[in-house]
Amino acid sequence: MRTILVVGGGYAGFYTAWKLEKKLRRGEAKVIIVDPRPYMTYQPFLPEVVAGSVEARHAAVAHRRHLRKTQLINGSVTTIDHAHRTVQVQPAVGESFPLAYDILVVTAGAVTRKLAIPGVAEHAIGMKHVEEAVAIRDRMLTAFDHAATLPRGPHRRRLLTVTFVGGGFSGVEGFGELMSLGQALVKKYPELDPAELSFHLVEARDRILPEVTDGPGRWVVEHLEKRGGHVHLNAQLRSATDGHIVLSTGEEFDSELIVWTAGNGANPMVHNHTDLPIDARGQVVVRADLRVGTPEEPIEDAWAAGDDAAVPDLAIERPGAATVPNAQHAVRQGKLLAKNLIATLRGRKARPYKHASLGVVATLGLGRGIFQWHGIVIKGFPAWVMHRGYHVLAVPTWERKVRVLAVWITAVFYGRDIVSLASVQHPRQAFETGGEPARATADTRATPDTRAIADTQAIADTQATADTQA
Repeated sequence: MRTILVVGGGYAGFYTAWKLEKKLRRGEAKVIIVDPRPYMTYQPFLPEVVAGSVEARHAAVAHRRHLRKTQLINGSVTTIDHAHRTVQVQPAVGESFPLAYDILVVTAGAVTRKLAIPGVAEHAIGMKHVEEAVAIRDRMLTAFDHAATLPRGPHRRRLLTVTFVGGGFSGVEGFGELMSLGQALVKKYPELDPAELSFHLVEARDRILPEVTDGPGRWVVEHLEKRGGHVHLNAQLRSATDGHIVLSTGEEFDSELIVWTAGNGANPMVHNHTDLPIDARGQVVVRADLRVGTPEEPIEDAWAAGDDAAVPDLAIERPGAATVPNAQHAVRQGKLLAKNLIATLRGRKARPYKHASLGVVATLGLGRGIFQWHGIVIKGFPAWVMHRGYHVLAVPTWERKVRVLAVWITAVFYGRDIVSLASVQHPRQAFETGGEPARATADTRATPDTRAIADTQAIADTQATADTQA
């Protein structure tokens, strides 16, 4: 029996293993997945997790619930030595160990790309994982609670200011959903004035949503600004020290919540710690059939897909074009990779990957969205319905579809839940203090629970480190 090792359990890795389980014959091959997280994150739901429209756990698909024939290792692959068919695994607990395999599948994904901007590492939070989306929501809810106890002034204004850096799909969807939540939430706080809310979206280019054409992109900017958002185009973040935002345009303001969505970078493990061929962007060089290597020099028993693979885009008639790193491609590449693995195990020929885009759809807040397919553009409520319909169909497993639909139906009658659970980041505080009120610090500035924020950031940083290794 041959051992198939899948490095990474995200979109491409999960679907590869899931389809292999269904198609492999008994005793034909053994499948192992190594990933630091015990679940696959359905990232298109993260903006709705931020807004409270989807429960956090419903955006995560548990590996052990659905991959029942696959051996799961909770850890990170730190080195790939394909010449000797071995990887080094750092488990969540214990010493690292070597793991041998016969066939390698690299689906480690990408990592959040951070720039060396003062204050970003200390104060910003990403939006790539479930725990980050939950923390963003809890921070804003906690900020509202604290702002309601303060008189008008700079401290209260800071608490009610949110900044997103990055105008791609992740940033625009998160920005639109959080602004929608904030504007609905302020109605529950008679102490606060809706005019005090301030939402900023910072983008270095002259447009947002590069996946859509210029016209729809301009409409999204106008739509967000009409709703009260501030969209800063051709603007770069120069500093975020102590939450004080300084832009290249000269604008400055204080912001309690800073969300960093300025793109993805190559996975450092794939880029720096493998003997596989890597391109200039740090991605694995892949043929059209998802085998690692080039048409002239394929690498035997090595495959790759998803965000860490430079898969040729056969649907675009342009030499050297590669598929964009999104869920549409990762899911379909994972499914095809499983089929190609089985085909080669049984002596058949692997098929090339070719997928024409189904269009792009984005949520801009509750009841608002945009869809584009070639020259067809749909805006507003119909596009929002299309967004929800597409993603409830796309999220894997009927169990997750039913759970998400149940939350959406409940929200129609009762609205979104507005409870902050930031305190779960330090569950022993009440036990340790015995109910005594927290002692005031020397810093009199009223900010959300700084201990919860620090703990949340520490968790996110730990997970980011694991992702970097895996």
